[in-house]
Amino acid sequence: MTEQATPIVLDPTARDADAEHEVLRAQGPAARVDILGVEAWSVTDPVLLKELLTSPAVSKDARRHWPGFDQAVRSWPLALWVAVENMFTAYGGDHRRLRRIVAPAFSARRTAALKPTVEAIVEKLLAGLESQPRGEVTDLRDTFAYPLPIAVISHLLGVPDERGVEFRTLVDGVFDTTLDAEEAAANTARLYALLEGLIDAKRAAPGDDLASVLIAMGEEGADGPGLSARELRDTLLLVINAGYETTGNLIDQAVHSLLTRPGQLAHVRAGRASWADVVEETLRHSPPVKHLPLRYAVTDIPLPDGRTIAEGDAILASYAAANRHPDWHDDPGTFDATRVTKDHLAFGHGIHFCLGAALARMEAEVALGALFDRFPDVCAAPSEGDMAPVASLISNGHRSLPVRLRP
Repeated sequence: MTEQATPIVLDPTARDADAEHEVLRAQGPAARVDILGVEAWSVTDPVLLKELLTSPAVSKDARRHWPGFDQAVRSWPLALWVAVENMFTAYGGDHRRLRRIVAPAFSARRTAALKPTVEAIVEKLLAGLESQPRGEVTDLRDTFAYPLPIAVISHLLGVPDERGVEFRTLVDGVFDTTLDAEEAAANTARLYALLEGLIDAKRAAPGDDLASVLIAMGEEGADGPGLSARELRDTLLLVINAGYETTGNLIDQAVHSLLTRPGQLAHVRAGRASWADVVEETLRHSPPVKHLPLRYAVTDIPLPDGRTIAEGDAILASYAAANRHPDWHDDPGTFDATRVTKDHLAFGHGIHFCLGAALARMEAEVALGALFDRFPDVCAAPSEGDMAPVASLISNGHRSLPVRLRP
């Protein structure tokens, strides 16, 4: 490794993320990077990343621990990622309080109880696809991978179907790292307007859903165990963002990996691998989130190579690069559903581990099993659509997933 002279400017369009991740790993356990004008440490070594994700010396509260916060919220296109007030950006006691409020909705019991709903949504989506003429090309990302998590999260929150589609467009904008600051701010304003409308509707007519429960918690008062008005809005935003984009990418990447590597699908059909194996290898090989902004050093943090992450420096959790680190897995760039060691950081690690991980896994397993059972001859049609990566250094999916369901 040579001393890094200048920060590596991350490509906001992610045209060749795999090559970029190799460059980052070549700098050692962490690399100085430029994220749309903001400098940070990209951590790609899984051992170091796990340490930082569990260390009290690392915070997610930009207001308290990042000197660059004031400037970022005025001019950075990713300002929403650091300005929200929910458990995603909370530290210490605030994080524990906010997580306790939301966690019961994603318990093992409630996730298991959602499975029949997920199966019914999958059946409805596949029945719609079955009506297409033989040989016709469909974009499976647009018609299946995305509508499923949208419908599931909409069910969980009590969002009407038509509003779910509106949220999807705006959530795409949150993950789009090609927007400038003005465009990103306009997208945020529209998203918040939708959320405020949802909150008003649920206050007027509460239901048996998570949104109504969170609103009721908020009414207990910001000084008590509940949520402030801003925490309520931003917690709903977090559930929607995480539920839509990441699960859609997981299904997209799993289907893409199986259709572009026929031997992997053969493993499943021969019983050498399960759908759960496919999901875990997808999470390792092509996690739904490439880089997750941001964390901050509460104090100076010495690195194994002698460098130091200084107090106040921003830290980028580079999950996709860490998952394929050569010190962690043999032949890490190869997708292998029969891989024995499937460890990964796709859902984070430590106190900020994704609450919806079990739900995402369940949705993907149900979706994959039903899709390949209903359409056993499905094949990719790469010449019929844009299978390039989505334009985002955060989101990890394809712009489209063209397939022929019945060739």
